[in-house]
Amino acid sequence: MAGLRSALFLPLFDELADPRAVAGLAAEAEEAGWDGMFVWDHVRWRPPVQSLADPWITLAAVATATSRIRLGPMVTPLARRRPTKVARETATLDLLSGGRLTLGVGLGSDQFGSEWSKTGEELDERERAGMLDESLDVLRQAWSGEPVRHHGRHHTVDDITFLPRPVQRPGVPVWVAGLPGKRAPLRRAARHDGFVPVNLAHPDQVAEMASVLAELRGPDPAPFDIAVALSLGTDVAPYAAAGATWWLAEIDPGTTLDTARGVVRDGPARRAG
Repeated sequence: MAGLRSALFLPLFDELADPRAVAGLAAEAEEAGWDGMFVWDHVRWRPPVQSLADPWITLAAVATATSRIRLGPMVTPLARRRPTKVARETATLDLLSGGRLTLGVGLGSDQFGSEWSKTGEELDERERAGMLDESLDVLRQAWSGEPVRHHGRHHTVDDITFLPRPVQRPGVPVWVAGLPGKRAPLRRAARHDGFVPVNLAHPDQVAEMASVLAELRGPDPAPFDIAVALSLGTDVAPYAAAGATWWLAEIDPGTTLDTARGVVRDGPARRAG
């Protein structure tokens, strides 16, 4: 599994809704040999979850508590967010972390917390897909440091320059999430820097998606990641052989702080199955 990197994958719920506690976990994770910490981005979740933390403020705390690990929201549903605000947040967080931000993006779902329907957000997936693609276009332009001129169906940015730029060039790496068997997320991911398959059942799915992504990307020499979220204790070796470059150790909603600390202290090697 040489080259397979490891990250904690945290829902910022209940006992993990305290950004100070999560920052402490991140510092311990860095010391224990983990390569990253990625956090969920939700405004509501189904009961019995009651408390939720904001991912961006939590990630700022993580950035100041660490110096090596990668960090980011995994994933943020851009359709419910203003891309100009995200442009400022991502550039600022990349500066704060010294160039360690990865931006995970996706369509989002109303399934687990009714957070779209209860807040009046767009429910149609095709509409959200259009909003997502426009937002990604705005972000790429904003990170260039050149004036952004975008007049789309969903968003308008009329000659605004976003400075300072992120540390990373040409911009913050973007990983796109999607379900196995769906072609559209793969096409979207191929235009960016990575893919996060959701609800995996078997490593053969990763191999199939890796093949499609290679075809879509063509002879592109740029680095590209496939990050698989797996339950603790899963044998990650077949996923690495299938093309995964990251494995995200899933921490379940409702996990206590002490349990999360145990996962962190065990380190990635013992948790890899």
